[in-house]
Amino acid sequence: MESKRHFVRFAPFRLLGLSGLLSAAGLCAASRLTRAANEKLSKQQAEYQDSPKGIQMCATCTVFEAPHSCKVVEGDVSPSGWCKAYAMAD
Repeated sequence: MESKRHFVRFAPFRLLGLSGLLSAAGLCAASRLTRAANEKLSKQQAEYQDSPKGIQMCATCTVFEAPHSCKVVEGDVSPSGWCKAYAMAD
C-alpha cells in the first residue's frame, strides 16, 4: 500500500498521464532550444563554409536572417554559405 506522502508527491504526474508528461518534456526541450539559440555557435563549431553544400545554402535555411546574419552562427554569414545547422525552409 502506498503512503500518503508518496501519493501526494506523485499525484500531479498521475493526473498528467503520458500525453501530459510528453508535453512537459516538449516544453523543457523548447526552453533548452531557446537558451541554445541565445548562445550562438562559432563558425568553427558550426563547421561554417562560405560556399554552398550542393543545393543547400544559408539563403534557403530557416535560421538565416537576411542580409548576412544567422540565428545559430555568430558573426556575418554569406547567403551562399552553409553550416551543419542547415534546415531547409518550406
